[in-house]
Amino acid sequence: MNDIVREVVRRVQSQLGVEVEAIERHVHLSRQDIDALFGKGYQLTKAKDLSQPSQFICKERINLVGPKGTLKNVIILGPERQETQVEVSGTDALTLGIKVPVRQSGHISETPGILIMNGVKSLRISKGLIIAKRHVHLTLEDAERFCVTHGEIVQVKINGERPLIFDDVVIRIHSNFATFMHIDYDEANACGYRKGIRGTIIKKTGDNHG
Repeated sequence: MNDIVREVVRRVQSQLGVEVEAIERHVHLSRQDIDALFGKGYQLTKAKDLSQPSQFICKERINLVGPKGTLKNVIILGPERQETQVEVSGTDALTLGIKVPVRQSGHISETPGILIMNGVKSLRISKGLIIAKRHVHLTLEDAERFCVTHGEIVQVKINGERPLIFDDVVIRIHSNFATFMHIDYDEANACGYRKGIRGTIIKKTGDNHG
């Protein structure tokens, strides 16, 4: 396949865009914190697979308790992680009464903690409460197709009933990813989200894809 044909194919494929998923508030727990909340050696129960390979929703639920309010029946995502991380929306942060920073997943240094409860059992993490920075997961092949690199900041135009352009969207590329954009429920409400909605990646250079 010569370069001209390859470029035509890439541009045709890119018209499909990136499917968008709205991600509700959730918790990733470390082994130590699973033990504290559910008992030593407890194994989380898989309830449903997620779009990202090896990621799943657990049957178990917890409560998040802040100085002003409580978020009940918050889902836990598996598998367990090295460090516990709690992801909420801006509206959730107001309910809890905590000033929560926008961070990429895993970037939890200098973030606030939160009280996590499972019935009478509880633990207070000292850090790990974030509003997840909106991002696009891409396979290696799709990253090449969209001409983007890991960590690149782009815009994404959401093509729905309330179209808008999200700025400051981080590109995340890995061989184990499935291609999806992730936004929280505040962002989903702003763009009139519905399942299956797609977005167009807009590079800062002005080269649009999708």
